[in-house]
This record gives sequence, structure tokens and C-alpha cells, in this order.
Amino acid sequence: MTLNASKRQSDDKGPSSKAPKLFLLDVEGTVAPMSLVYEQLFPYARKHFERYLQSHSGEQGVVNDLAALAEENAKETDPIAPKFTNPDYWDEALPYLNWLMDRDRKSTALKSLQGRIWKGGFERDELKGTLFEDVPGALERWSSVGHVAIYSSGSVAAQMLLFRHSNFGDLTDRIAGYFDTRTGPKTAKDSYTSIANAMDCETREVMFFSDAVRELDAARDAGCHTRIVMREGNAPVDDAHGHRKIKSFDLL
Repeated sequence: MTLNASKRQSDDKGPSSKAPKLFLLDVEGTVAPMSLVYEQLFPYARKHFERYLQSHSGEQGVVNDLAALAEENAKETDPIAPKFTNPDYWDEALPYLNWLMDRDRKSTALKSLQGRIWKGGFERDELKGTLFEDVPGALERWSSVGHVAIYSSGSVAAQMLLFRHSNFGDLTDRIAGYFDTRTGPKTAKDSYTSIANAMDCETREVMFFSDAVRELDAARDAGCHTRIVMREGNAPVDDAHGHRKIKSFDLL
């Protein structure tokens, strides 16, 4: 029997007949296409980083983000990473920020700064939160029988912007909670326990949806039910580790 085979087999039985109390959703590749992040949001942040930091480097929130970024840099193990040691010099942060984005690093400081830049873009209608067609109906159904929460590597602020300025209008009234990497890594089972506690439920009452097998493994290890979302444009999944596959929320 392969590693985790018993867990994989048990998940094939699916959740209990009782509806989940919490529907927990990943963002990119799950409710929004990958192209939203890599073709719209990331290029927008990269284009505006220098101008934004030049204009806002004295604001306390940005000061805190730059300090956190310098702390992350001090712990950086990759020898080719650009150095950023003094948060007082915002211009020296730019090479490291771009380097992190090139590698899609789940940096909390980077995500916070990106969210600040995206806020202006959404509010000026330069950005739009593109969601899949089945998302609004699913949020409506699930929020009527339980709670919906978002768990993404993107900052909470960025998540709220995405759903407030979506291509289907403001959907934030259907979402009860938002969680990002400040809760913990998405590949750590303790993160899902923390989210369940914050949402006043047990992990066995949580259904987590993601396109990433490692995230789903961690959620299942915590006791959550899982679904792997197979959207067009997602990377192929050779081994789903026993997580049930769905192509649309309408099929749940």
C-alpha cells in the first residue's frame, strides 16, 4: 500500500450526508482563472511598484511591509536573491520584489504591497475580478446553508477587492471570512485547524476546494473534506492523491 493510501481511500467515500458548515475556497485556479493573476494582477503590480513606493513609502502600513520584507530577505537562503537590508530605502526593495514575483513566492510582505497597489487599480476600474461563471450561484447556495470563506496566498485586502469588484458585481455579502498566509502556510495542516476555529466549526465540518494537491493533502490531514477543482487552464494533475475531482461547482 502506498503512503497515505488509507487516507486516500477514506476520502473516496466523500463527506457525510450533512452539508458542510464551512465551504473554504482557494482563489486562483479554483474560483478565478490563473490568467487573472499572471496576465493581469502581477503585471499591474510590477508596473506600478516604483511609483507607488515613491508616493507612499512614508505611510505606516507601507513602512511595516518594507520592514517585514527586509526581515524576510535576511532569512533568504537563495544565494542569488537580491539583497534588501534597509527598509528606509524603498528603491532598494524593487529588485527583491520583482525577484519574488518571478518565482511566485508566497511572501506575506509582497502580497500586502501588491494588495495596496491593486486597491487603486480596482477602484479606478483598471482591474476587474474575473471569476468563473459558476461562482456566484455557488456562493449564493452555500451561504444559505452554511458559511463561505476564502483562503489564498493573496492578502485579505486583495481577496476582498477581487470579490467586491468582480465581473458579477459585489459578492462580498456572501463571504463570511477571509484568510491569507498570516494564518499559516497553505500546505500546513495547522492552518486549516486555525481557520476552522476562527469560523467556529470543526475541521470535519469544512469542505476545502483547491487546484493544488499539496494544499488539499494538508487540509485532509487536518480532518477537512476536500475537492480538487479541475479548471481549464490549470496545470494537469497526474496524481490527485484520492481527492475527488470536480470541474464545476454546479456539479457538487
